[in-house]
Amino acid sequence: MVESLRDILDAAARGVFPPADGSTTVVPQPCDRTAGVLSFTAHSVVVTDEEPAWVYDTLRGLDCDALSAAMNPRFLAALMERTGRAAETVDAVLVGNPLPGEPPLAAELREIEDAGHPRIVYARRRRDEVRAWAVGGGVLVMGRGVAGRLEVSVEVHEDVRHRGLGRLLMGAARHLVTEPLWAQVAPGNARSVRAFQAAGYRPVGAELLLSARPRSAGCSDSRS
Repeated sequence: MVESLRDILDAAARGVFPPADGSTTVVPQPCDRTAGVLSFTAHSVVVTDEEPAWVYDTLRGLDCDALSAAMNPRFLAALMERTGRAAETVDAVLVGNPLPGEPPLAAELREIEDAGHPRIVYARRRRDEVRAWAVGGGVLVMGRGVAGRLEVSVEVHEDVRHRGLGRLLMGAARHLVTEPLWAQVAPGNARSVRAFQAAGYRPVGAELLLSARPRSAGCSDSRS
């Protein structure tokens, strides 16, 4: 039986990763919206409905380090041409376990349904079941994204940055859930990477998603 993307993600959240043997695993897309490449330590996962044989043949044709071949620009360009999809950005992927008790900002957090807020608009283009909370210049957004995993993002207004609010919101999010919580952060955004780590999230790998054109219908595999 072919392992699903959700199976791989659930295992990674438990600290169980694909073998660090330099190989590549090909798994089918959980829905049309989700395709791309995930990179773990010395192991890549290509998420596509293309034939696995095409993926392996293309990777063998690259003159590059096998440990990173699936993230090589030439392979990604070939995958985009083959699928007609557009590349997003390479993100660091972190995961945090749920925490018991009320969040540290429980008295101040208020759930909002402001459909016009830019962070919420962005989340609803990429995720299902989106919910958002606001507190004193900060917004916390959660929704189901890749393979139905629960994903979090945080935005802090410029006027209240450098006061630890982002880290507090990231930590508060772990008190609002009962399952692993995932974050995607641009590697160059060192401030956010440090804040997520300070809030107890662990880096597990990297990923590059390929977006469909036009945007496809949502999908979810919540397993909640």
